[in-house]
This record gives sequence, structure tokens and C-alpha cells, in this order.
Amino acid sequence: MGRLLPTETDASVERSEEPSVLCIDDEETSEVFSALGSETAQAIFRLLNEEPATPATIAQRQDMSVQNVHYHLDNLAAAGLIEVVDTCYSEKGREMDVFVVAEDPTLLFLGTSDDTPAMKRAFDSFASFVGVSPLLVTLGEAASWVFGDE
Repeated sequence: MGRLLPTETDASVERSEEPSVLCIDDEETSEVFSALGSETAQAIFRLLNEEPATPATIAQRQDMSVQNVHYHLDNLAAAGLIEVVDTCYSEKGREMDVFVVAEDPTLLFLGTSDDTPAMKRAFDSFASFVGVSPLLVTLGEAASWVFGDE
């Protein structure tokens, strides 16, 4: 007999072609640094860059408690780095949110907001030269290298 409630999601990781830009003097930048300040949060963020997941799935894959996962998910969501994209249900019928990285990729610029227009122009010209998708893949790989893959 089929299930009435979905136990899996068909959500996917989708990114827009226009990144949001954070400068070192933006208030949001502190929130992003704080949200990604632990190895656990970085591991969760990397996992959500690969595929959408529920807190229970993340807890199982990262070998941690669901409560610890919720703590980091709350911080990442408050910083605008992840969002809920779907809902599915556990085997016991409990509703579970499905998280994924935010649609707009975030580019952290270690200059001030006064430099943002010039940086955006440079990014746009570079993106038009190599294409946005390869550029985002490269930025994602660089972030993995900086934050360290597990």
C-alpha cells in the first residue's frame, strides 16, 4: 500500500546567476562569519550545497544529535545562507522541514562597501567571460578548500 504522506523530497539545489555581495563592513557579514564559525556548521552548509536534507538526515550523515543540527540550521537560516524548500514526513508521520542553500549565492568581498560597485563590475565581466555556472563551481570548490573538506 502506498504512503499518503511523502517521506522524501523532490527538491533540488538551485542557484540564481546573480550573487549577493557582502562587504567586510556590512552587518550581514558578521552574521555569516558567526553562522559559519564552527566546523560543524561548515560541514552542514557543505552538505546542503550538495543536496537538500532534513535535520534528521543531516544528523545521521554528520553523526550528531538532531538538537545540535537544529542549532546550526537556525544560525545558518538567520544569516540567510539556507532556507526551507519543502516538507516531508518521517516514518512516524512527523512533519520535517527540508533545507537547502539559499538560491542567491553569496560572494564575500573583503573590501568595504565603497568598493562594491567596482567589485561587482569586475565579477560581471569575469562571469561573462567564463560563464556563471563554472564560476560558481570554482567559488564553491575554493570555499571547500578554505573551510576544509571532511
